[in-house]
Amino acid sequence: MKYLDYATGILNKILLFLGGIAILSLMFLATGNVLLRILHLPFRGTYEIVSFLGALVIAFALGYTQKRKDHIIVDILSDKFPEGLMKAVDTFADLFIAAFFAIVAWQVYVWGMKIWNENEVSETLKIIYHPFVFAAAVGFAAISLTALVDLLKKLFAREG
Repeated sequence: MKYLDYATGILNKILLFLGGIAILSLMFLATGNVLLRILHLPFRGTYEIVSFLGALVIAFALGYTQKRKDHIIVDILSDKFPEGLMKAVDTFADLFIAAFFAIVAWQVYVWGMKIWNENEVSETLKIIYHPFVFAAAVGFAAISLTALVDLLKKLFAREG
């Protein structure tokens, strides 16, 4: 279990690093476009590329956010729950997250395959964009895997 937890941690850090590169690229592109717009020389297709990069930023941060439990948790009521019920709800949440995002990753992958097979390109720049779709599927798979590892750790934790 320790190695699986370590491996998902490494995967999530790699994806987070790639997401950081994507957000820096997005920032430089958007800023450059604004500055060049002043000179009436905007980049063509900026909105498209910013959209693709934004999707990567979000998808690549999901697993790391799940690992650190940095996502928004509505705990107005759950803080009042007894400890046993809180553990049960947390375990169910990990199961639900793992299953839900596994289905999302699968369906996004299927969509990416459809785009690839039909040779679809983006509207403005006419670039292939299925790699961005596949990358988003990897991000969804990472959150699913992270939640699954959290679930397994809870289920097989040694009582001490």
